[in-house]
Amino acid sequence: MKQVFKKPAALCDVPLHYCPGCTHGIVHRLVAEVIDELGIEGKTIGVAPVGCSVFAYDYFNCDMVEAAHGRAPAVATGIKRTNLDNIVFTYQGDGDLAAIGTAETVHAAARGENITIIFINNAIYGMTGGQMAPTTLPGQVTQTSPYGRNTETQGFPIRVSEMLATLDGPAYIERVAVDCVKNINMAKRAIKKAFTCQVEKKGFSLVEVVSTCPTNWGLSPEEAMNWLRENMLPYYPLGVYCDKTSK
Repeated sequence: MKQVFKKPAALCDVPLHYCPGCTHGIVHRLVAEVIDELGIEGKTIGVAPVGCSVFAYDYFNCDMVEAAHGRAPAVATGIKRTNLDNIVFTYQGDGDLAAIGTAETVHAAARGENITIIFINNAIYGMTGGQMAPTTLPGQVTQTSPYGRNTETQGFPIRVSEMLATLDGPAYIERVAVDCVKNINMAKRAIKKAFTCQVEKKGFSLVEVVSTCPTNWGLSPEEAMNWLRENMLPYYPLGVYCDKTSK
């Protein structure tokens, strides 16, 4: 019988620890498929964050390095500059990348470091219990905004892709989602383009993935997908925010 679907070689054959309905698993698979298709598994180095995906080093079948909270872009910069022929990517959540890691992210982008960042935006701190994140929506209820995020006292969410796209350094930035087959296919194309950007030495690339957190949103997996479409996508529009790869 012809096999038409299988586990990517770059994804380890182990159970994932993520909650039911969490989209980390989908994104992991897409990253692994891209590594397989580009034939770069043997020279890829990933940097794991602090957050729900802290165990990413157990899931990707390539060399992995654990970074301190928020420091993945700085660690990736060091790895890439000393291993120019390797492909280096970070896999980070919104708390890791857009809060404690804001400076590392912004300056790596500003310098145009030839690394790839996979950024998971689920509008909340997942691992630590559901506190308000830099990406939490106005009015969104979290453990630390029980009456909803008040923009007068707690500020507005950070649109990371739009912010980084104002810099001269990045080569490619796109925001995608993985809530349906169409968007999953688009997300894979974006991730592949981001890795290809690095392979071709074009510079800094980032793919932001609008994602769900059913557990901390207090919703079922199906309800979480609907909440994402109705609330997150209007605030975080999908699309390409920077593309200098043709230059």
